[in-house]
Amino acid sequence: MYPIEIVQPMKNDLTSVGFEELLSAEAVDQAIKASTETLLLVVNSVCGCAAGNMRPGVKMSLNHTNIPARLCTVFAGYDTEATQQARKYFLPYPPSSPSIALFHKGALVHFIERHHIEGVSAALIAENLQAAYDEYCS
Repeated sequence: MYPIEIVQPMKNDLTSVGFEELLSAEAVDQAIKASTETLLLVVNSVCGCAAGNMRPGVKMSLNHTNIPARLCTVFAGYDTEATQQARKYFLPYPPSSPSIALFHKGALVHFIERHHIEGVSAALIAENLQAAYDEYCS
């Protein structure tokens, strides 16, 4: 587990723009199962090579006409129980940190794995998400 001094600024990067932290398996279950519209669930990470562009890309994606009704996040390597539970909803995708999941009415409809984030600009991540928002959040 990473020290909170390292993790907290990365958590704040998303919570400062409206993301709700899911800190337990029960919170993850409740968020996804209670979702009647769209839910964006971000698996945050300390990985600089991928998460360094993921967080700005996710934030940029929210500057769009259509956006998810609810924004949530778990932190891999820190919020272990919540992250493990979230990953159960991502199947058949393997565990991936960071990653981004869009749910519509509780069903996974769009998923961006780490290998689709690494080496990709924040702008391209935002465009990818905005295309999904246009399909599911309108």
